[in-house]
This record gives sequence, structure tokens and C-alpha cells, in this order.
Amino acid sequence: MIRVLIADDEAMMRAGVRAILESDSGIEVVFEAADGREAVDGVQRHRPDVALLDIRMPRLDGLSAAEAIAATVPSTRVVILTTFGEDDYVERALGGGALGFLLKAADPRELIAGVHAVAAGGAYLSPAIARRVIAPYREGDRARGAGAREALSVLTDREREVLALLGAGASNAEIGEQLHLVEGTVKGYVSAILLKLGVRNRVEAAVVAHRGGLVPS
Repeated sequence: MIRVLIADDEAMMRAGVRAILESDSGIEVVFEAADGREAVDGVQRHRPDVALLDIRMPRLDGLSAAEAIAATVPSTRVVILTTFGEDDYVERALGGGALGFLLKAADPRELIAGVHAVAAGGAYLSPAIARRVIAPYREGDRARGAGAREALSVLTDREREVLALLGAGASNAEIGEQLHLVEGTVKGYVSAILLKLGVRNRVEAAVVAHRGGLVPS
């Protein structure tokens, strides 16, 4: 069972998100918060698997709450669920430790898929956000592509295989299944990849994988 915390300052939105999530028998909403500070406190008390945060909330905005959760309860994986998909929000969210970024206007099935992906150790971006994140590399940003390929050169062949699957959105369990590795071994490879690439999380590693051509466009 995936335990989820919802944080949004609109009660109707919280109710709608809860209804969508609990239509999936594998998801349980354990706490609702009306602001960012309450969300951080709720995560510290309930230790959910996933915290689903809006951006614009009173007392503490969702991006600051995400950073606080990542720093104090790293076992809780943060997903931003918002109306606002501006690039600076996406960059700060992912840089602050969020592993997912979803838009409220998206299909409800994306919300469920995103929660499952992040809870399983993967990352998830709404397709509209993912296209914008990856677009510069598809549009011929050769300097960044060359830099990414140089960074990838420090990886072993097996690490490149792991990173290619990670960049395609696979969880640790799915990577292990495809490469015939136990999940603990995959976690070790992922940690080594993050260290060698000098990135902070799986999303940043996935971006490098796309830049360097490990993931087909």
C-alpha cells in the first residue's frame, strides 16, 4: 500500500485529489494539509511514502516545503501537483529534491501513474513538462550534448545500461528485472551514477541521459 500525504490550500481540490488517488486500491491517503508548514509537520508525523504538494500555499509554499521534506525526511518522495508549470518552478522543484512534477489539468490517470512511479523509486514528469525539459536537447544544443557525452564517459558499461533505463523512467525494480540484477545492486549502481555525474537526484541523471543520447528521442 502506498501511503500519500496531500497538501493544497483549497479543500475542494484536496477532496478531488483524494477521490482520484483512492480509486486505486493500492493507494491510501493518510493526511491532508492546508498549507506548506502543515505539510512538513504531517510528513514528519506520518512518514508517508509520497507527499503531493501544491506550489502556492500559505505560511510555506510547496517548493520550500519540498526542500524541507527532502532534507528532514528523505524517505518520503515529493511530487509537485500544480496549475503552474513555469520553467523556474520546474527547475527549483527538481533541484530541491522533488521526483515528480504534475499539472492539475492533466488526465487523472497521470496522477495515479506518477504516484506509483515515484513510490517505486522512479521519477515522473507530466508529458507536457517532460517535453519542455528535454526540448533543448532535441533542438540541437550541441554544447550541452557534448558535455553530457563527456560526463557519461566516466561510467562503466553496466552503469550506462542502468542510466539508460533510469532515463526512460524505469524504477529500480524494473531496471533489476530487465538487467537480471537484485534491487539492492541497482540501488548501488544508481548511487554510483549520481556521484560520478555530480547530480543530486534521478531526474537530473535522467536529463543527462537524454542529453548524452542514451535515451532515444
